[in-house]
Amino acid sequence: MAFEGLADRLQNTIQKIRGKGKVSESDVKEMMREVRLALLEADVNFKVVKEFIKKVSERAVGQEVMKSLTPGQQVIKVVKEELTNLMGGEQSQIAVSKRPPTVIMMVGLQGAGKTTTTGKLANLLRKKHNRNPLLVAADIYRPAAIKQLETLGKQLSMPVFSLGDQVSPVEIARQAIEKAKADHHDYVLIDTAGRLHIDGELMNELKEIKELASPEEIFLVVDAMTGQDAVNVAESFNEQLGITGVVLTKLDGDTRGGAALSIRSVTGKPIKFVGMGEKLDALEAFHPERMASRILGMGDVLTLIEKAQANVDEEKAKELEQKMRTASFTFDDFLDQLSQVRKMGPLDELLKMMPGANKIKGLNNIQIDDKQISHVEAIIKSMTKAEKINPEIINSGRRKRIAKGSGRTVQEVNRLLKQFEEMKKMMKQMTSMQKGKKKGFKFPFM
Repeated sequence: MAFEGLADRLQNTIQKIRGKGKVSESDVKEMMREVRLALLEADVNFKVVKEFIKKVSERAVGQEVMKSLTPGQQVIKVVKEELTNLMGGEQSQIAVSKRPPTVIMMVGLQGAGKTTTTGKLANLLRKKHNRNPLLVAADIYRPAAIKQLETLGKQLSMPVFSLGDQVSPVEIARQAIEKAKADHHDYVLIDTAGRLHIDGELMNELKEIKELASPEEIFLVVDAMTGQDAVNVAESFNEQLGITGVVLTKLDGDTRGGAALSIRSVTGKPIKFVGMGEKLDALEAFHPERMASRILGMGDVLTLIEKAQANVDEEKAKELEQKMRTASFTFDDFLDQLSQVRKMGPLDELLKMMPGANKIKGLNNIQIDDKQISHVEAIIKSMTKAEKINPEIINSGRRKRIAKGSGRTVQEVNRLLKQFEEMKKMMKQMTSMQKGKKKGFKFPFM
């Protein structure tokens, strides 16, 4: 996950100062030395680091901190606020044209994930903003680029406008906008050509499309894995084309995060979205404050809630609550809950969004194998309807049959049955509001 190294260093550093009843200038200097090293190791631009350290230092030794009752916590508050400001301060909303359609140009170098991101953005606009986008295949140079976008369109059940690879991208853009107006599409997403490097021919073509299409947004798609190179690419595209925002891809990968912390300061343009996986729903709006909280180990409850709202069926949640109250929770209910939680994303990443998760020893090393969850599902699906409702009837012979049917061992079946029984006991304790120490439950896939 992005920022992991940076997050560990910063969290260890601020932990030293968190509980201090009195903070001296030397304490702040020592902390800033560690923060500077952490940021530089994360591949944050040197000038950005220098300015960030200056701002935090000035505020940390100011009156608001030194005379407060909890100076250690005040220093951390200053670091979080400045980290948030570094990444843009507030979430930058996507533009909406007063006269539809709203045109968005997707630009970037080859290999950054531009075409896939175009599909992801169209999916997000439809699902979260109730929009009706038209995808436009204007990359006539890269082999299979048009076919890739058309495939994405089929997966999303979304129209793709294409005139093949023998018509100029400018003409494709012109006809696509006319088509969007005629068919009442409120967004037009133009997937433009990329290059292995920035050159005059590429920029001239993009400028021509920009002049004709008058886009409300020009999104530069950059690979967060490329670190400081991503910042250099963003700076160059912005100078020559005038981008309106950046989409960072592969932020879920093993990246140090320097690009996300540098791009806003260097270009003055906001990060609008971040790619957090390969699936077509793995594109998220970028929230600077939430990202700062995650980096500093303070959790990201709002994103967690949004994921739950988007993926958990409200009616089923009410039914589950009722079943928990009446202790009638079955394996079918458990299977349904597993399915809904899996839609929210990788479970290890969801855990890290919980406040205080950074204090859980070894959490960053936890990797919840999706196969383990599939094994649990296979065991449950191998049960009969009666067995799912009343697991008490599952004797030795039934356990062997379930193990054979699911391709798992009898020991795994036994373990799941035991843990399910523990979970039901815990639910009963929670709903009856019993006091006293409760036995902890470990999910079968943890």
